[in-house]
Amino acid sequence: MPYNEQHKAKILVVDDHPIVRQGISQLIDREPDLHVCGEASGAEEALSACQSSLPDLAIVDLSLTGVSGLELVKQLRSRYAGLAILMMSMHDETIYAERCLRAGANGYLMKQEATVTVLSAIRAVLRGEFHLSERMRTLLLQQRLAGQTSGSPIAGLTAAEFEVFTQIGKGLGVAEIAKQLNRSASTIETHRANIKRKLDIASNSELVLYAHNRLNETNPGPGGV
Repeated sequence: MPYNEQHKAKILVVDDHPIVRQGISQLIDREPDLHVCGEASGAEEALSACQSSLPDLAIVDLSLTGVSGLELVKQLRSRYAGLAILMMSMHDETIYAERCLRAGANGYLMKQEATVTVLSAIRAVLRGEFHLSERMRTLLLQQRLAGQTSGSPIAGLTAAEFEVFTQIGKGLGVAEIAKQLNRSASTIETHRANIKRKLDIASNSELVLYAHNRLNETNPGPGGV
């Protein structure tokens, strides 16, 4: 059913932190046109909840334990073409926002945003619009006008390489990443070598530090890589 203020939209909240889920749910349930129909801590619970409650919108945290929020978005989009998806994260939007949209999300929201922004983002995505911060919209427009795809070399990583880069940023080694992503260690090593080449990084230790710092930035200044 198309969203309107008379139709109480059903929202699924996916976050692996119970306190965060509760806070978002309480915020949403205070609104007359919105209702939390389910909560999930990870991808498996989220897919099950979607099947049982058929939400109008899923709010997905990017940094889920196990299957990443980015991978969950791809799965949700392949199974539920009409589902609105809003990514929510503490991580730098200049690294993640465009990639999330490409994966199938309808918007990207920083967790630091004010309550009114969260609610307006939810309603915008429910109306079929895309939500990005003004800063991110301006950045993407500038890149398009300049004929660029992104101002960050990280955007040049393939989906598989970016997934490995994210795990490296969490401090995981090759064997741990291989187990986490269900791939061979040699495949992970190949991705790691390609990542270092594309980012012009010489050593594995430098890559770990770089990935950790970049993935934990929340508000980089002008000219950040």
